[in-house]
Amino acid sequence: MEKENQQQNILSKINFILLLFIFYDVLVIVGSFAATLWIRFDCRVRKIPKEYSEWYFKSIIPYIVLCIIIYALFKLYNTVWRFAGYIELFNLIISNAICNIIYIGVTLLIHWRMPISYYLFGTILQFLFTSLIRFSYRLYLLIRGRYDYSNSSKSIMIIGAGTAGRMIARDISNRSEINEKVLCFIDDNPAVKKHFIDGILVYGGRNSILDAVKKFDIDKIYFAIPSATAEQKRNILEICDNTSCEIMSLPGIHQLYTGKVTVSKMKQVAVEDLLGRDPIKTDMTKVFQYIEGKIVLITGGGGSIGSEICRQVAEHNPKTLIIFDIYENNAYDIQLELKKKYPDLDLHAIIGSVRDSRMIFKVFDTYRPEIVYHAAAHKHVPLMEDSPCEAIKNNVIGTYKTAYAAMTHGCKRFVLISTDKAVNPTNIMGASKRLCEMVIQSFDFKIKEGKAYELPQLFTHTMEKEVKEKVVEQLHCTTTEFVAVRFGNVLGSNGSVIPLFKKQIAQGGPVTVTHPDIIRYFMTIPEAVSLVLLAGTNARGGEIFVLDMGEPVKIVTLAKNLIRLSGYKLGEDIDIEYTGLRPGEKLYEEKLMAEEGLKKTENDLIHIGCPIPFDVDEFLKQLETLMFLAYENKSNIREKVAEIVTTYRIQ
Repeated sequence: MEKENQQQNILSKINFILLLFIFYDVLVIVGSFAATLWIRFDCRVRKIPKEYSEWYFKSIIPYIVLCIIIYALFKLYNTVWRFAGYIELFNLIISNAICNIIYIGVTLLIHWRMPISYYLFGTILQFLFTSLIRFSYRLYLLIRGRYDYSNSSKSIMIIGAGTAGRMIARDISNRSEINEKVLCFIDDNPAVKKHFIDGILVYGGRNSILDAVKKFDIDKIYFAIPSATAEQKRNILEICDNTSCEIMSLPGIHQLYTGKVTVSKMKQVAVEDLLGRDPIKTDMTKVFQYIEGKIVLITGGGGSIGSEICRQVAEHNPKTLIIFDIYENNAYDIQLELKKKYPDLDLHAIIGSVRDSRMIFKVFDTYRPEIVYHAAAHKHVPLMEDSPCEAIKNNVIGTYKTAYAAMTHGCKRFVLISTDKAVNPTNIMGASKRLCEMVIQSFDFKIKEGKAYELPQLFTHTMEKEVKEKVVEQLHCTTTEFVAVRFGNVLGSNGSVIPLFKKQIAQGGPVTVTHPDIIRYFMTIPEAVSLVLLAGTNARGGEIFVLDMGEPVKIVTLAKNLIRLSGYKLGEDIDIEYTGLRPGEKLYEEKLMAEEGLKKTENDLIHIGCPIPFDVDEFLKQLETLMFLAYENKSNIREKVAEIVTTYRIQ
């Protein structure tokens, strides 16, 4: 009810302003042509010939009606004049010209002549006064912005003097609630250097950024080149990064196409803009064709990666989407989001653990998923170092149970989410993910050998009722394809360094980095998920898909960039504190073991690692022993893992 009242008040206000505009225009039209006659005859009413005054009174009312109709057709009564520009001015000129031409034409048709000055100066006065009221507020804002040098306003530099930059500058000057003042543009185009655009100086190119910041005492920088490549943007932002200015950026060229380039559309420059590579672009046509009409299960569907998989899968029109997660809050959030965006999607959110064999089998029995994306896992390195048995129970045995259920229920593809920490692991989390990869490779090997029935049933409780019929029906003819996808750290994911750094900066610091030389490979969540989906589409079984993530980035560099991008000075406002490597943490991560080798795919940045051979039967026996050790919470679990994963180095 309150919302309806507010809307009603807004409509009433709009209608009132509309009536004021019409009333003002009537006064202007009446006054403009009356004043013209009065001036034409020496400013004396008695000297105006009777025939002229009679024609004025006869024609002025029809002319007023004509003008209001023409003005309405040119949308002069429903334009937001505080944002008016050249188009609105053009509409005013054309509408007044049309009105005057019709007025003259009708006069000539009925053989009634008025002085030429009556039409000429009457139209000029009409245009001037109708324009004055419409542009007066914008003129006031422009003058106030030009001469308001109060200390409270922020000094703004706009990088990019093109269409987007000019739109941003205009929006700032038109919005009284924004306490900002644009003092200069930066643009590499030599044709505009040292020229003025909308009264604002184009100071120079990117090499002049630091000098302009000092000269104009800039507080804030707007990056307004939506068409810039990742490399161009990175080069410019690296220069801006040497200032203490807050940096904002237009998200993309879409805003330019839609005309929605405003200050409110700007976002803080993200540290991923400085990572050192272009975004991975993948052709998702095959993914769409493969997923469309399929039943898809996503374990860990409420997590950072899992929820993004849910979003992209939902976008590709699956028959059914099942979100499986042990944490109800995350599952609920992604369920609400997808229901709102895809109301017709057959969506199910189920709470449960991949460690629960009976629950997993029930999900497969009920929904019969054709594609499984297995993202459920414990991923936090230090926490898993303190709870190594939990890493084995959840990551390794949970993966085995889910894979076994997929195989016995005729699932077509099973995609494991792995990590670069599985390469030469120095922590139990990485070692557990390498074991998960070996589980996937074992399933693939046994299926291709036609011996899927030899895969042991690793359950900690009786499952005879659940698996007996499935084993008989399925294991001799199963064709499930198992693959793994390996990538590095994901920006913005739960537990990643960027959210931690942002939180520490918001609290005033210090920003904690474990070691000055620690480096990591990074990618964005959408990139990681695109790779996962492509793996599920292009899989033939047994592959480990690897993304070429470019050059690794120093964590301390990310920290420094984020401090500067937040508008603080390193060492003055916020410090960096080195805390030492955590248990199981490496200075660097490797993407692939050397002996695995790489094969190219259609995408130059996506590769396939050739599986490392190992004795599958021996591994399966060791895995069963490992399961019992984990569930007994044995303290020697790391040593047992090291026997199986020979590249694991216990620290």
